[in-house]
Amino acid sequence: LRIFGLAIFVITVMALALGYLYKFVHHVYENDLYLVLLGFIVLITLFLGKAAHYYSDFAAPIAAGALLVAILIDPRVGLLTGVILGLLFGVIVDHDLRAVAVPVIGSMVGVYSVSKSSHGYSLTRAGVWVAAVNFLVIGATGFIQQINNTQILVQGMLGVFSGIASAVITTGFLPYLEHAFNITTPIKLLDLARPNHPLLQRLLLDAPGTYHHSVLVGNLAETAADAVGADPVVVRVGAYYHDIGKIKRPYFFVENQADAENPHDKIAPSLSTLIVTSHIRDGADLCRDYKLPQVIVDIIEQHHGTTLVSYFYKRATENEHSDCIIEADFRYEGPRPQSKEAALIMLADACEAAVRSLSKRNVNRIEATVRKIIRERLHDGQLDECNLTLKDLNIIGDVFIRVLSSMFHTRIEYPEALKELERKKAKNGNNNKQCPAKDDSTGTIGTNCEGSVKKSC
Repeated sequence: LRIFGLAIFVITVMALALGYLYKFVHHVYENDLYLVLLGFIVLITLFLGKAAHYYSDFAAPIAAGALLVAILIDPRVGLLTGVILGLLFGVIVDHDLRAVAVPVIGSMVGVYSVSKSSHGYSLTRAGVWVAAVNFLVIGATGFIQQINNTQILVQGMLGVFSGIASAVITTGFLPYLEHAFNITTPIKLLDLARPNHPLLQRLLLDAPGTYHHSVLVGNLAETAADAVGADPVVVRVGAYYHDIGKIKRPYFFVENQADAENPHDKIAPSLSTLIVTSHIRDGADLCRDYKLPQVIVDIIEQHHGTTLVSYFYKRATENEHSDCIIEADFRYEGPRPQSKEAALIMLADACEAAVRSLSKRNVNRIEATVRKIIRERLHDGQLDECNLTLKDLNIIGDVFIRVLSSMFHTRIEYPEALKELERKKAKNGNNNKQCPAKDDSTGTIGTNCEGSVKKSC
């Protein structure tokens, strides 16, 4: 009967967990790799809990399982895992309420501490928080049961050890699970955003104009990502690498030409289109060579969608054989953006380039340009396969207008009179340094002029 009851209990907990995944986190439920990883983490954590049970129930590093799931899969699934592990650990400790409450509450605090991943997370800080909460819960429940103060203190120290051990175990397991299951964590993405990354170094040296453009697109898209619920880390890193393919032929792109001659003036529009659109394929190949995550490759392939290379298409239609021109030949291969992040980079890329090309920038012209580009992408069907709403697009437009107006602000022009005064001061300063003056007493020439230029110089 005991084994039968245990089987019913475990099956019920598993069924509830799967129901939660199916109802609220469906993308995890449909991913077999995530389910295998989730089961593996639960088994390993319960094994560690069983090993700690022979010494003390309060030393079990149960929170490590919730931390791993929150980082590798999803914070909401991490909370669910913390509850599941607490319930199953209750079977190991013969349903001791104190031994169940400590890992459940500690796991929740740990998940909270690593869920804000816009600028990464600190497992050290998470371990400290779990340790502190474990100590408080053990003390509170010990007072409720009127346990000896010395015993409460010893158990509290074991709870502190459990919190620190959870962070250490998470740190140890994380890179191996990340590599084995091919999962990209925010910390890994932030490492790719460092300027000393070899691929970004190549972009800076070979295509400096594209590098500067990518940084601006990253700032623009990341600000909008926070406003519409997209992942800001993925957006920023994806923006840094979205045009990485341009390092193959940098001088075919206007931002890298400076005052040099444009090579597109000497070749046919169809060939120019092939060269320009090939930076997508070149960028994806470079990212695979440098073993960048698939999420970055997807953004590179999708950030232009199937948009028309309108400049060269217009040039081609102005030729004698314009009737033979096929519009599809002047479009990117796609696919269209499949995520909010890819769509944001598409819009930010187009808006930044268009606003930069304006001759006289002001808020009204910037707003008109941004709204026009978003409307064109929407009507062209480029945003049909991502989950951005019309409300999101309106918010994105507002953010882009505000940020672009700050990026491309105007400078106050100095008046001509002030310029002339500055020029005279500079001239007088140079003359005063080496101005030869006649010495009346000796009849020689000296170099001790004072003030303005003297007539005797």
